Amino acid sequence: MKADALKAAFENFKLLLAGTFDFKDNATKRIKKEAMDEMDNFMLLCYGDLLGIPLPTTYYTLELLPYLAEDLEGWERRIMARKSIYGDRWGDFCC
Repeated sequence: MKADALKAAFENFKLLLAGTFDFKDNATKRIKKEAMDEMDNFMLLCYGDLLGIPLPTTYYTLELLPYLAEDLEGWERRIMARKSIYGDRWGDFCC
Protein backbone atom coordinates (compact mmCIF):
# COMPACT_ATOMS: atom_id res chain seq x y z
CA MET A 1 0.00 0.00 0.00
CA LYS A 2 2.78 2.38 0.94
CA ALA A 3 4.76 1.42 -2.17
CA ASP A 4 1.77 2.27 -4.37
CA ALA A 5 1.43 5.69 -2.74
CA LEU A 6 5.16 6.31 -3.20
CA LYS A 7 4.96 5.22 -6.84
CA ALA A 8 1.95 7.52 -7.43
CA ALA A 9 3.77 10.43 -5.79
CA PHE A 10 6.83 9.77 -7.96
CA GLU A 11 4.68 9.68 -11.12
CA ASN A 12 3.01 12.95 -10.13
CA PHE A 13 6.41 14.51 -9.52
CA LYS A 14 7.57 13.35 -12.98
CA LEU A 15 4.47 14.93 -14.53
CA LEU A 16 5.14 18.15 -12.63
CA LEU A 17 8.69 18.32 -13.95
CA ALA A 18 7.59 17.48 -17.49
CA GLY A 19 4.99 20.25 -17.40
CA THR A 20 7.42 22.72 -15.91
CA PHE A 21 10.18 22.27 -18.44
CA ASP A 22 8.06 21.53 -21.52
CA PHE A 23 6.52 25.00 -21.75
CA LYS A 24 9.23 26.23 -24.12
CA ASP A 25 8.41 23.60 -26.75
CA ASN A 26 4.69 24.24 -26.50
CA ALA A 27 5.18 27.99 -26.72
CA THR A 28 7.48 27.63 -29.73
CA LYS A 29 4.96 25.42 -31.53
CA ARG A 30 2.14 27.86 -30.84
CA ILE A 31 4.20 30.86 -32.01
CA LYS A 32 5.19 29.05 -35.22
CA LYS A 33 1.56 28.13 -35.89
CA GLU A 34 0.42 31.71 -35.31
CA ALA A 35 3.16 33.06 -37.57
CA MET A 36 2.15 30.63 -40.31
CA ASP A 37 -1.50 31.62 -39.93
CA GLU A 38 -0.62 35.30 -40.17
CA MET A 39 1.47 34.65 -43.28
CA ASP A 40 -1.44 32.72 -44.80
CA ASN A 41 -3.79 35.61 -44.07
CA PHE A 42 -1.36 38.09 -45.63
CA MET A 43 -0.94 35.95 -48.73
CA LEU A 44 -4.72 35.59 -48.99
CA LEU A 45 -5.11 39.36 -48.92
CA CYS A 46 -2.41 39.81 -51.53
CA TYR A 47 -3.06 36.91 -53.89
CA GLY A 48 -6.58 35.73 -53.21
CA ASP A 49 -7.36 36.02 -56.92
CA LEU A 50 -5.22 32.94 -57.50
CA LEU A 51 -7.88 31.05 -55.56
CA GLY A 52 -10.78 32.73 -57.37
CA ILE A 53 -11.42 35.55 -54.88
CA PRO A 54 -11.52 38.83 -56.84
CA LEU A 55 -9.46 41.51 -55.11
CA PRO A 56 -8.93 45.04 -56.39
CA THR A 57 -5.53 45.36 -54.73
CA THR A 58 -3.89 42.56 -56.68
CA TYR A 59 -2.41 44.97 -59.21
CA TYR A 60 -0.49 46.76 -56.45
CA THR A 61 0.58 43.63 -54.61
CA LEU A 62 2.20 42.18 -57.73
CA GLU A 63 5.26 44.23 -56.77
CA LEU A 64 5.70 41.85 -53.81
CA LEU A 65 5.63 38.76 -56.01
CA PRO A 66 9.43 38.41 -56.42
CA TYR A 67 9.81 38.38 -52.64
CA LEU A 68 6.96 35.97 -51.96
CA ALA A 69 7.20 33.68 -55.01
CA GLU A 70 8.94 30.83 -53.20
CA ASP A 71 6.20 30.76 -50.53
CA LEU A 72 3.33 30.88 -53.03
CA GLU A 73 3.12 27.18 -53.93
CA GLY A 74 3.15 25.98 -50.33
CA TRP A 75 0.59 28.60 -49.39
CA GLU A 76 -1.77 27.49 -52.16
CA ARG A 77 -1.49 23.87 -51.03
CA ARG A 78 -2.17 24.77 -47.39
CA ILE A 79 -5.17 26.96 -48.20
CA MET A 80 -6.70 24.47 -50.65
CA ALA A 81 -6.29 21.64 -48.11
CA ARG A 82 -8.35 23.48 -45.51
CA LYS A 83 -12.00 22.55 -45.25
CA SER A 84 -12.94 25.91 -43.83
CA ILE A 85 -10.70 28.84 -42.96
CA TYR A 86 -13.13 29.95 -40.27
CA GLY A 87 -13.37 26.46 -38.83
CA ASP A 88 -9.60 26.19 -38.53
CA ARG A 89 -9.30 29.53 -36.78
CA TRP A 90 -12.20 28.97 -34.36
CA GLY A 91 -11.12 25.40 -33.72
CA ASP A 92 -8.20 26.76 -31.69
CA PHE A 93 -10.55 28.47 -29.26
CA CYS A 94 -13.34 25.94 -29.08
CA CYS A 95 -13.52 22.97 -26.72
